[in-house]
Amino acid sequence: MALTIPTLRKPDMTASPPFPGFDGLMTLSRREGVDIRPTLLRVLTDLYVQTAKHSSDEQRQFVELTSRLIDQVDDATRAVVRARLAIYPGAPAEILHRLGLKPAQPDQRAPTAKEIPAPQLAPALQKPLTEAQARMASNLSLQPTDAVEICQMFERANASERAAILHNLAESPLKASPRIPLSRAMRSVAALEMAAFVTDIENFIRELAETLILPHKIARQVVDDPGGEPLACAMRALDMPAHTFQRVLLFLRPEIGNSVHNVYRLARLYERLSERAALVMLAAWRGSTMEAARAKYRPSLHDDERHRARTAAAQTRSAVQPGSAPLVRTGTDDSNR
Repeated sequence: MALTIPTLRKPDMTASPPFPGFDGLMTLSRREGVDIRPTLLRVLTDLYVQTAKHSSDEQRQFVELTSRLIDQVDDATRAVVRARLAIYPGAPAEILHRLGLKPAQPDQRAPTAKEIPAPQLAPALQKPLTEAQARMASNLSLQPTDAVEICQMFERANASERAAILHNLAESPLKASPRIPLSRAMRSVAALEMAAFVTDIENFIRELAETLILPHKIARQVVDDPGGEPLACAMRALDMPAHTFQRVLLFLRPEIGNSVHNVYRLARLYERLSERAALVMLAAWRGSTMEAARAKYRPSLHDDERHRARTAAAQTRSAVQPGSAPLVRTGTDDSNR
């Protein structure tokens, strides 16, 4: 069923739009089966708070559109919009009231939300820490087995959990991989951007594997990950500029570039992602490769030792050894020699 999205009134559409880039989102919202309302509300709010002052027409249009969209989006989107407007001094009072915020007082720098009642204390049931999580909380260095578990935990996590993992990696005492040399990183960034521009995924993966010293299989998993967070880590490890990373998202992966929400989400993640978190994640990818190689050869060597031990124990000495029995010789005459 096609979803109807609130649109601007005709007189406003003919006038110059007060929010640049808004027309493209409105065109996307008219496609059947695409619910662009959450993205539309977030982008509209981001565009509004980027300017310190607005005219009365801009404020009226913002109030009209936002009031229609607030009740039609999910709770997560409303929470994001509430957080944006709570720290914006020029937020319209009508929208603040709909979001449960109080208008700013003269002695206050920003609107404040309603007081949150203190939760009742209850015994929290916490899962026991895994070995990798225990190492992350200590001063122990990153081991190959821990690298495998970190990679698996990151792969199974959703978008918000991955962001939390990267934040924890940045503050953990784990040893990060060395920085890529600046000249090599700059050449790689230029090559990766060109490969992404022509959607040459194979050359993109090959260049990424050579620069980050990763197996081709790991580099392909980084590029093909549907969430896009591993790709953001790899590009941050190369210190790729933010605007270049956004162009890579738009051209390299159509399933990401065609989604306004995914592009904005990964762009915000990239701006907040620290170089240390990306280099620790790079160390985990390299460590998982070492553990995979060790596991490949360990069983055969172990079985060889056991096989030789079983073979030696199973062998028994024969009752008559060669040369132990007397040799009986017969001659051509009647006497025995």
